[in-house]
Amino acid sequence: MNGYIHLSFIDLSLATSLLLFITILSMVLSIGIGRTVIIAATRLVLQLLLVGFILLKVFALQSFWYSLLVVIVMMLAASREIVARLKSGIKWRWTLGISGTVTGIVTLIVSFVALNTALRPHPWYDAKYFIPLTGMILGNVMSAASLSLKGLLDIIQREQRTIEARLALGYTRGETFNPLIRQAVVIGIMPLINQMSAAGIVTLPGTMSGQILAGINPFDAAKYQILLMLLISSAGILAAIGVSFLAVLRITDHRDRLRIDHLFKK
Repeated sequence: MNGYIHLSFIDLSLATSLLLFITILSMVLSIGIGRTVIIAATRLVLQLLLVGFILLKVFALQSFWYSLLVVIVMMLAASREIVARLKSGIKWRWTLGISGTVTGIVTLIVSFVALNTALRPHPWYDAKYFIPLTGMILGNVMSAASLSLKGLLDIIQREQRTIEARLALGYTRGETFNPLIRQAVVIGIMPLINQMSAAGIVTLPGTMSGQILAGINPFDAAKYQILLMLLISSAGILAAIGVSFLAVLRITDHRDRLRIDHLFKK
């Protein structure tokens, strides 16, 4: 096979029929997921078709600034998603700032390193490489940061009195919060660890499968997948650590006191 398999809208409609069957089955069995499935599928189709159309234009322009604009929009959306997954009562401006800062810095650094060392397209900001690679890294960064931040804030709320007691007894901020940060980071990176552990044995990851379907040699596809898995895992772990430490810095003051009012509404 020398080229990819072209999909028509008829092919897509056949795949859609499976979801319609599930919707009907949900109605018959009174499961109640039909509406949710339809809304999610509709968003999937509209969003991906719109993005595909936009990327056609951006790829043709080959402009660093247009590519960067697309990436910035993606990062803003990812930061918003992180905050949206937190429980109510959180001060969204500070949490948005924490998540946006970590998400942006980690994603751009890892993407830049990958594009200038391993992949080396010319130019390095070639939209065909820059945007898809950044998107894959960003998705995992968002997941890890979201899980870690939510886990940390849940732990702090649950252990508030214990934390205050330890600080009152003279424990430093690091001695008090480092165990909590470790718990939050483990929560955030667990999906990444599972992905790495299961890759190749339980499942063929998406990039490798897509390249094989497009006619790439399976061994070469495996090498690309290893590179991407290492990149996105590194980025996700850095993001989990980053949001956890920044959240602790924000929720305490220079006198090592717990200031839960800095991130939680009264």
